[in-house]
Amino acid sequence: MTKLGARRNPYMTGMRCIRCNRMFPIADYFEGCQRCLTTGWPASVVPEYDDELFRCQRPETWLAYSGGALLGEGNTPLVRLPVIEGLIGLGSVSAKYEGANPTGSHKDRMSAFVVQRAKEVGATTVAVASSGNAGVSLAAYAASAGLNCVIVTTPEMNANWRHAAETHGAEIVATATSKERWQLVAEKVRSGVWYPATNYLTPPVGSNPYGVDGYRAIAYELFEQAGANQPTDIVVPTSRGDIVWGVAQGYVDLRKAGLLTELPKVHAVEPFPRITRVLAGADMRETFPGSSALVSIGGGTVTFQAMEALRATGGTAVAIDADQAKTDQIELARAGLYLELSSASALSGLKKLVNDGVVSRDAKAVILATSHGYKEKVDYEHPLPTLSL
Repeated sequence: MTKLGARRNPYMTGMRCIRCNRMFPIADYFEGCQRCLTTGWPASVVPEYDDELFRCQRPETWLAYSGGALLGEGNTPLVRLPVIEGLIGLGSVSAKYEGANPTGSHKDRMSAFVVQRAKEVGATTVAVASSGNAGVSLAAYAASAGLNCVIVTTPEMNANWRHAAETHGAEIVATATSKERWQLVAEKVRSGVWYPATNYLTPPVGSNPYGVDGYRAIAYELFEQAGANQPTDIVVPTSRGDIVWGVAQGYVDLRKAGLLTELPKVHAVEPFPRITRVLAGADMRETFPGSSALVSIGGGTVTFQAMEALRATGGTAVAIDADQAKTDQIELARAGLYLELSSASALSGLKKLVNDGVVSRDAKAVILATSHGYKEKVDYEHPLPTLSL
């Protein structure tokens, strides 16, 4: 069992609502700001830090928990993609390759902080509503921390993800629908049985605020890795906005510390119009039905944190279809990176942003490669031919 050597950041002063800026004591706020919730506008709360932290410390110490990675998460490579640059006709394209994390996705950053917070408050069972990366990741980190883990999923869960989670020792519970997953998690969390990693409200807030805080490190790493070639645009596959919020907030921190003056624009990629409809005037609290093979960024809801991330950095959102992502998955593989289909959507989004004139041809773009593709289930129509020697 991994020894948890991290400790909560001593510069943390409380928890802040990202919508009304109300401050709360350091505690768990799984349903976000209660004042905003009661007025019908669900919004996340996030850890707040004394400004002194950003004046006297290095970025790796700015997170909710510090003291070293639990399973080696973080410090993922920034990979330059000259083949993709030539295909798009863009000055610079790189991928922040989160597939290099221990369970193959960005979710490990969140899981590491969730289990550390769970241990701090004495929880014994962590839970997640997931059919993929988040479930496998939390199962691995719970195992390393000696915690029980429950994954609430649906019967359609990919067999590869299920096998990995069960091998880590997680209990898997299937509900008939995705909506029922959230209902079960809500019941167990409110009764004090489970400590949650993910949201369970409709309309939603972000995932566990301590877990989401871990995504700020992506911005810090990008800043260090890029050096003089700082990105102008960062393109992020997005569901409910945990990672897009974390990246945007990380760059806001860097500016607060005086390490940069201009923020890169952080853009969200979605499988059908949700955020794009809100940007066009729709009520953020609506449900936006749609289906797609891009399962890891599915769902019909929008969070305030996603909208705030785009506002803070001057970014936008773009909807792409699965067929384009399949084409771009192949292009990325031929350039050396085999990504999960939902992850490959970042390249699809970048192409559309360039074609729409939102991202300039001389941009220095980074796509967030959230997960590798080896875990995806692939069904071949024909057996592999054999060669007689």
